[in-house]
Amino acid sequence: MMEAGSLITTNDDWKSTQEAAITATQLAPPNDLEAAIVATLQPGAYTVIQADAAGAAGVGLLELTI
Repeated sequence: MMEAGSLITTNDDWKSTQEAAITATQLAPPNDLEAAIVATLQPGAYTVIQADAAGAAGVGLLELTI
């Protein structure tokens, strides 16, 4: 079990870390600078924090595929 408050993953631009995995989903973002993550998580409650590269909060879209 993961400790509460643990960082699971982070991403600034999708091609820098998981290009092959994200491309394989056929859901890759159209802009190479967009963030995207492929992860398998254990059942439970999770909190997502979205911010720009400078750490400023904004509005984002989170999509989950189950």
